[in-house]
Amino acid sequence: MSQSSSFVVIPARLASTRLPRKLLLRDTGKSVLRHTYEAVQQAKLPRGVCVGVDHAELFEEVRSFGGQALYTREDHASGTDRVAEVAEKLSDAEIIVNVQADEPEISGEAIDLLIQLLQDHPEASMATLSTPIRSRSQLHDPSCVKVVRDELGRAMYFSRASIPFARQWHDELLEEDPPLFYQHLGIYAYRRSFLLELAKLPPAPLELVECLEQLRVLSAGYTILVGELDEPTIGIDTEQDYQAFVNRVRCG
Repeated sequence: MSQSSSFVVIPARLASTRLPRKLLLRDTGKSVLRHTYEAVQQAKLPRGVCVGVDHAELFEEVRSFGGQALYTREDHASGTDRVAEVAEKLSDAEIIVNVQADEPEISGEAIDLLIQLLQDHPEASMATLSTPIRSRSQLHDPSCVKVVRDELGRAMYFSRASIPFARQWHDELLEEDPPLFYQHLGIYAYRRSFLLELAKLPPAPLELVECLEQLRVLSAGYTILVGELDEPTIGIDTEQDYQAFVNRVRCG
């Protein structure tokens, strides 16, 4: 599959609950959104990058640093729906990568890995990433989404619960190689045709219980490939997250 067949879409909403207007914060001299856009550009396989925005301020911000932006509806229920709206306009793209706008430290290698997974496995509709869990507190944290994979690297289940559950716990389980426990990372690649269908599927009961959209895909019988990174990507949800990011930039 050629380089021209993949595209990264960054869904961007101005409103944010825990950290207001976080995508436009610029204590580093650049907005969070610009940091994310430039990080995505380090990937080698995508043909291009587009930001799907819901507000004029975001549109103007992307234009100010020479990026590509498209207006999307304000009432989308999820970032996936916003990405699907942009994907409708990218008719020559076969693979769409969804990168959250608050991931300023996303690696180009992570994006290329996702695209390569779908290139190498034509039977898969979707791909995502994971990283080993080596902390018991993280394993039991419901905000850390876990994923269990089969021997071919396909997702068996995603959960906020501790999966797999160790009936007899001992700390050495966290040190197993290969790892037993994996954190799911919220970056996705889709075949464009599948993404457009996904946006039309109704929520699944398991999805509603866990509040995990990827369970809609598994419930409908589709395959999600799960690649592995050594380290997690660090998104920005809170003021503490943002200040830690600013400090890393200033020290870097």
